[in-house]
Amino acid sequence: MIDLYYWPTPNGWKVTIMLEECGLDYRVHEVDIGRGDQFTPRFLRISPNNRMPAIVDNSPLGGGAPLAIFESGAIVEYLADKTGRFLPMCGPARYKVLEWAYWQMANLGPMMGNANHFRNYAPKIVDDPTQLAYGTRRFVGEVDRLCGVMDAQLAAHQHLAGEDYSIADLLAWPWAMLLERLIDDSVWAKFPHLKRWVDEVGARPAVQAGRAVRREWVERQLTEDQEKARRELLFNQSNDSVRKARAEAATLAIK
Repeated sequence: MIDLYYWPTPNGWKVTIMLEECGLDYRVHEVDIGRGDQFTPRFLRISPNNRMPAIVDNSPLGGGAPLAIFESGAIVEYLADKTGRFLPMCGPARYKVLEWAYWQMANLGPMMGNANHFRNYAPKIVDDPTQLAYGTRRFVGEVDRLCGVMDAQLAAHQHLAGEDYSIADLLAWPWAMLLERLIDDSVWAKFPHLKRWVDEVGARPAVQAGRAVRREWVERQLTEDQEKARRELLFNQSNDSVRKARAEAATLAIK
């Protein structure tokens, strides 16, 4: 059994989709990032970067004590090795998949996250629009460039790392499918091969099931004060704010 520490976001969906694709048994533990669950000492013991998702595999690959893993890319790669699915075991094909897996972790996810922040969250925090202009232009422009990279790759191949569905697709899809919300529906006309791939991957039953996990959590209605407190919590953390929790986390066992 795998314990999944989760909130319904693109990075969380990566792991639920992989678990569904592999048919692995798992139980979900709520990490409400708007409430601050990610900063509790017990969660920091599992995920020292105070970010979800994280897992604890109670029957880890190779045996031994329960294994805690944080970072969505590392989790998905571990599950691929554990099950022998969606990632070749060796040779050039493995590294081609890993190229695109790491490309997503270093490029698509962070750039879309920053673009979303400047376009949709920062205007609610920063009063002067001129302070937002450069950040919005920089990150939305980089997302546009990355869409071009994907579209060119998908014009030549069925999937990101070649002809076979892999963890590269599984990691990129939860972000790529949100492009219309971040930019507008014209993005699909500009990048038709990317649109074809988004639709095909999104039609997979396991992808649909993984994205639906605990969807009701994000549908909870917040008051204006609760939403303000949520933004303050998410965007104003520092080393000092989590130092005490880290010290407490070091004394706890992983369960």
